[in-house]
Amino acid sequence: MGRVARGSNYFMKKSWYKLSTAFELALSSIMAHKLRSFLTLLGVIIGVSSVVLVGAAIEGLGNYANQTTSKAFGSESFLIAQIANVGKMTRKERAEKLRVNKEIRPEDLAYLRATTGDQMLYSPYRNKIEDVKYKEQTFENASIIGTAAVLPEIREVITTEGRFFTEQEEQNRQFVCIIGTDIVDKFFETGSPIGKSLIIRGYSFLIVGVQEKLGNAGGRSQDVSVYIPDAAFTRIIGPARSLSIFARPRPETGLTLEQGLDITRSALRTRLKTRPGKPDNFDFLTPDSIRAFIDQILGVIGAVIVPVTMISLIVGGIVIMNIMLVSVTERTREIGIRKSLGARQGDILLQFLIEAVFLSVMGGLMGLGVGYAAAKGLSIAFGVDLEVTPFYVFLSVFVSSTVGVVSGWYPARIAARLDPIEAMRSE
Repeated sequence: MGRVARGSNYFMKKSWYKLSTAFELALSSIMAHKLRSFLTLLGVIIGVSSVVLVGAAIEGLGNYANQTTSKAFGSESFLIAQIANVGKMTRKERAEKLRVNKEIRPEDLAYLRATTGDQMLYSPYRNKIEDVKYKEQTFENASIIGTAAVLPEIREVITTEGRFFTEQEEQNRQFVCIIGTDIVDKFFETGSPIGKSLIIRGYSFLIVGVQEKLGNAGGRSQDVSVYIPDAAFTRIIGPARSLSIFARPRPETGLTLEQGLDITRSALRTRLKTRPGKPDNFDFLTPDSIRAFIDQILGVIGAVIVPVTMISLIVGGIVIMNIMLVSVTERTREIGIRKSLGARQGDILLQFLIEAVFLSVMGGLMGLGVGYAAAKGLSIAFGVDLEVTPFYVFLSVFVSSTVGVVSGWYPARIAARLDPIEAMRSE
């Protein structure tokens, strides 16, 4: 047992000595050519920082889209409509939905409220793009939304100033409105808009609230909304041929979104005389379906952009390989002397392989720092949270290390196979 232990300790010490010697030789070679080593690292630094920055942008965009969706759609609500879809549809798909799906009419909303209103909250949702005026100024393409007073309980419609309209104002068909921040910035640069009046299609609407800022989604600002009671919307725009309905379970029932959706679907299938076993003849949209669509889009972007950014890592690997080949040529005599003193092929191979891996790992760590700093800088500059995730950190460091091994193997093999006598004769 003593001999085995001593043999094991000897082997470990010998291995550690070889490894430390190879590392010291590799480090001394790198330090002897600082500028060349730094220029060699540039390809890896750029590649890793690009991967980290792109990954942070994708994650940040996903988080921003989910937060915006939650604010604009609600986290516990769903939408019922004749056509409710995320993403683009072909003309054929749209025509088929219009043929199969039933229009959702005000009578259907009344039926849902009468049959399931003790468990569910419902609000109509109609939208029309119109210009709005204040005194002599005009705000073009505002989004006029006809809805119910209960909408803030269904969706996350938060007012930062004033309030949402009440059920009494809705029932009395009063001309009141809640406006988005873009309209506030246009008309009311100084002073509060509360108590002022907007003109919509010649009708005067009293401003009672300001919605919190939502930002952009899909290339369009979400802060151009004007919420008005559905009865007022019908009066100035006209009766609804087909409307959308936002719904959610009443909080006191303890029902989940899925359970509430099942209740509404069952009632609406009965109302629209959908045959048993047949698919729904109406559409519904949930937050999960929107998030899935966003994740799908970001996945496609990542699948295309991340491999493109990794091309610079491949270029960095080629640069490392070329520099290592030059290093082998410059140090041929040194290799010959080491071999004549007893160094084996494995020792020479390890020395040059460690040098290549050290270069690539150093480049990877530096690139990681550059990418992280760039992500934080862009987050501050543009007000978007670019999140550096562990996945992209691991991916960039793993790829840079692999590049070092792959690009260093061939030069290291050439150095290890040099004939010691011929190597010592070289100048």
